[in-house]
Amino acid sequence: MDIADLISPDAVIVNLRAATKKQALQELAKRAADLMGPDGAGERDIFEVLLERERLGTTGVGAGIAIPHGKLGHLPKLRGLFAKLDKPVDFEAIDEQPVDLIFLLLAPEAAGADHLKALARVSRLLRDKGICDKLRGAETAEALYLILTAQSASSHAA
Repeated sequence: MDIADLISPDAVIVNLRAATKKQALQELAKRAADLMGPDGAGERDIFEVLLERERLGTTGVGAGIAIPHGKLGHLPKLRGLFAKLDKPVDFEAIDEQPVDLIFLLLAPEAAGADHLKALARVSRLLRDKGICDKLRGAETAEALYLILTAQSASSHAA
């Protein structure tokens, strides 16, 4: 599974403004709902699923990274959204560091192992300090998208 299978260029946000974790999740839910259009999940449904998941434990995985995720009944396929925040926010991360890079992952209710594979793939990508440094230095959504999907492009070329 490639990152390019999860996100599209229009699913990348640079300098997302949010003052709190809740505000960040709300903004991401709004953007995700907009991307999916009328056939996708609504903003409220997405936000509720994300809040529910956060109640189980933070998705702030450390090193300034969060991977909020959840399952929705009416999604046709796995969808991702990446945001670089304009200022880090407290995400109650496991290392207590504020978060500035967020990869939102939404899966169909029946996704099963694909959901876990996608989470593992995103986690592996964002554990790479070099990639995170490049993401933090990127100034445009296009640059962020290219950094996020560079490995999938190189694995296809091989």
